[in-house]
Amino acid sequence: DALPGREALEKRLEELSYLEWVRPPLRRGKRLFFERRHKDKEKSVWYWREGEGGEPKVLIDPNLLSDDGSVSLKGVYPSWNGRWVAYKLSENNADESTMFLMDVATGKKSEIDTIVGAKYASASWNPEGTAFYYTRLPVDEAIPVAERPGYAQIFLHRVGQSPEKDELVYDKTGDPKTFIGPDLSHDGRFLFLYKFHGWTSNDLYVRDLKKRGSKLQPIGEGEDAKFSAVAHQGKLYVHTNLDAPRWRLFEVDPNALDRASWKEIVPQHESAVLEEVSVIGGDLVLSYLDAASSRVVVADMAGKKIRDLELPGIGSVIGPVGNPDHDTAFYGFSSFTTPSTVFETSMKKGGKKPYFTLDVPVDPSPYLVEQLWFPSKDGTKVSMFVVRRKDMPRDGSTPMVLHGYGGFNINKTPQFIPSWFVFLEHGGALALVNLRGGGEYGEQWHKDGMREKKQNVFDDYVAAAEHLIAQKYTSNTRLAIEGGSNGGLLVGAVMTQRPDLYRAVICAVPLLDMVR
Repeated sequence: DALPGREALEKRLEELSYLEWVRPPLRRGKRLFFERRHKDKEKSVWYWREGEGGEPKVLIDPNLLSDDGSVSLKGVYPSWNGRWVAYKLSENNADESTMFLMDVATGKKSEIDTIVGAKYASASWNPEGTAFYYTRLPVDEAIPVAERPGYAQIFLHRVGQSPEKDELVYDKTGDPKTFIGPDLSHDGRFLFLYKFHGWTSNDLYVRDLKKRGSKLQPIGEGEDAKFSAVAHQGKLYVHTNLDAPRWRLFEVDPNALDRASWKEIVPQHESAVLEEVSVIGGDLVLSYLDAASSRVVVADMAGKKIRDLELPGIGSVIGPVGNPDHDTAFYGFSSFTTPSTVFETSMKKGGKKPYFTLDVPVDPSPYLVEQLWFPSKDGTKVSMFVVRRKDMPRDGSTPMVLHGYGGFNINKTPQFIPSWFVFLEHGGALALVNLRGGGEYGEQWHKDGMREKKQNVFDDYVAAAEHLIAQKYTSNTRLAIEGGSNGGLLVGAVMTQRPDLYRAVICAVPLLDMVR
């Protein structure tokens, strides 16, 4: 408490930690649904509005669900026509969730549509808003919690019907390491079934519901790869990293699912990772991670590029979100020096305009973001973001914090973190290095930092520190390193291997004894 300036520092951290933000809205029928964080509320609130200019109305305020904050909102799923919203609640921050149904216009909760065992459930609605598919876990206390995923089942729930009468669509696998989930196409024709085997592979099946007596057919099965799919105008668009560690996109005829019949329409990029694919306004939206920051491409349904989505700069995108039959898309954007802002764009015309304008006490103008490349110990080129004041001297005198993670295929991209920004405001500089083991450059980048190759991650981090010192961004007497969880293991290892490079270490919730 006696530290000079501590009170002001704490006040500024608190101010930035409770910044207001808004998620990109979901269009459902003529209604828009969105989540908003208020600076004076502990939990974010869900709203809905009638049309673009309608007055926002509270849909669900988790702050009012309990006096002590023990009830948490775990998911919100509006129907495509906007009439209903399915939502999940848990008590005492427990893993278990229960799904409820609300009439949006009246705010009245259904007394019938209450689904227990909804931990992994999300409501995949039909176009009419009369039914949805979901995953249900057993609530039998005799079944150990760790084994319950093997008992998960997929059901079809019809609005106004007791869940006890729900139609079983897919039965339990019996494997607690396999997770299953449904996804119904926007037009209600194709039911996709996902079977996840850990983090690195999944099976994908499809059923054409317009064909009487149709069964689930495999799209991708038994491969060491991931698959996802969207459907549009009777065709399937399959997104996969099969034989393509940076992913690619195929057009698939649902009547000819054999691999030889697939048509590649978006090949694997030479360096960027194709993270997500969606259909908005009749066009493909291709979301890339390009040099560890977001790039979004709008293409026609044959995969031909139309344009890049206009972004404010180097940063991270949430979305875009939109509907296959509507021209408007929404997306969120944030960077090291800019909190999340939601933009609106036209799929046909392009351009962008802010959808929400929030009063944010942050000035990004004094700061500069650079991306540096440097060789690791084995010669591999590694990238790193540096954030600093534009007038910072390059004489080694600047205090700097080097952040890293390097594991579990997790991407470390530009984002606004209050403590980082406060450090910048007080004359510090930041570095975020994209280590092997992460997913920034595809699956091979991930694998090159795993298991017997874990030392690559530590070598990359050491090389980053050496580069910053050699280029006089900082010095070994002014450099701190920081990491948490797997990043805690990282800084623990490099602190031991190269203690001469750093003056301070922030090692948060680390995993240090890997033998145990």
